[in-house]
Amino acid sequence: MRLGDARSGKLSENITGFSRALRRAGLPLDSSKISLAIEATMLVGVDRKDDLAAALRACLVSRPEDLVVFDQMFAAFFKDPELTRQLLSQLLPKAPIAAKGLPLKSRVQEALAAKNKRNDPFKAKEDGLQLDAAMTASDQARLQQADFQSLSASEFQLVERLARKIALPLPRIQGRRTRSGRKGERIHGAQTLRLAAKYDGEPWALPRLQRQKQVLPLLILVDISGSMERYARLLLAFLHQSTRNHPRHVFAFGTGLTDLNLPFKQSDPDEMLAQANVQIQDFAGGTQLGQSLAELRIRHAKKLTGRRTIVLLISDGLDTGSALTLDSEIAWLKRHSRKVLWLNPLLRFDAYAPLATGAAVLHQRVDGMLAIHNLSRLEELASAMTKLLQKN
Repeated sequence: MRLGDARSGKLSENITGFSRALRRAGLPLDSSKISLAIEATMLVGVDRKDDLAAALRACLVSRPEDLVVFDQMFAAFFKDPELTRQLLSQLLPKAPIAAKGLPLKSRVQEALAAKNKRNDPFKAKEDGLQLDAAMTASDQARLQQADFQSLSASEFQLVERLARKIALPLPRIQGRRTRSGRKGERIHGAQTLRLAAKYDGEPWALPRLQRQKQVLPLLILVDISGSMERYARLLLAFLHQSTRNHPRHVFAFGTGLTDLNLPFKQSDPDEMLAQANVQIQDFAGGTQLGQSLAELRIRHAKKLTGRRTIVLLISDGLDTGSALTLDSEIAWLKRHSRKVLWLNPLLRFDAYAPLATGAAVLHQRVDGMLAIHNLSRLEELASAMTKLLQKN
C-alpha cells in the first residue's frame, strides 16, 4: 500500500489500514493509539521512511516481543502493494521481499492475507468452505507433530489451547509422614493399644504405619530470550494448567531473573500471561543463565525444598554469559535438588549436538534432556520424566 497524498485523505486511511493489520497480527491496539499514530504521521511527514517507521513504532508498539512483527509488517505494507498482495494471499512461508533478511513471521503473513480475503467475496467463500472441513484426522496429526516455531498465527492459538489441556501427572514418592494402613514398616502403637483396650487386652490385629505418597515440588525456569519467543509463551500456558495442583515455583530468565509465582496464582491462563508480560522486562533479549541462577541462589534459595525439588530448565542453551559462572551455578543447583532436567526444543533435530558453550555446560551437568518442540512431545513429557527420575 502506498502512502498517497495526505490532502486527499489517503494517508489517514493507509495508517488506519496498517494499524488494523497490526491488530490482526496480535498487537493490542485501540482507536486512541491509531489516532495518535495518524497525528504523529502528520507531524513527521512521509519524506523519510525511517522517520515514519520510528514515529509509528513509538505510537503502536507497547511490547518488546512485537517489534519484529511491526518491522516486518511495515516493510511489507509500505513497499510494493502488488507484491504484498500476491505473496500474502497465498500465505507463503517465506517472503520474497524479506529474502535479504529474516523471513516474515507467519502471523504477519496471515494478518495481511486476511485483508485480501475480505476484499474478494468469492475467495472468502471458498476459504470458508475449506475452514469448515478443518481439523480432519490428517490435520490433527500434522498439528501434533508441527514444531511450535513453524505454526501460523491461527495454528499457534489453536495449539496453545490444546496444550493447556495436556495433563502432566508427576511421579509420587514415599514421604516422611505416615498414616494407618494394613501394610507398613512400623506398628501403629497408639491404635494397637486402643484395640487392646476394646478387646480385653488382646488386640485381634496389629495396625501398621505406612508412608504417604507425595508429589515432588517443582522449580520451573523458563528461557524468555529471542530464540525461545514462541516456545516460552506456549510452555508457560501449558505448565500453568498442567501443574496447577502441584507445589511449584516459577521463574523466567533472560538477562535477569523474573519471579512469576504471583502471575501463576491466577486461575485463568490468559490473565496469567498478561501479568507475566507486564512483569518480564527482558523478553526476547539475550540469555544470561549463570547470572540468573546466581540471583536465584542469593534471593530464592529457600524455594528449593531440601533435595526433593525437581528442576525443569526450559532453554535452548544458547547462553551468552560466562561459562565458568554457569558451570558453578548449575553445579550448586544440582547439589540442592533431586534432579535437574533440561527441556530443549533444539532436540527436534536428529543431528543436534550441544556445541555452544552454554549448551555444553548444561549437557555435562544436567541429569537428563527432553525435547519439547511440539504437542506430541508435551504429551510424552510425563512418562519421559518418570523414566529419568527413576534412574540412579
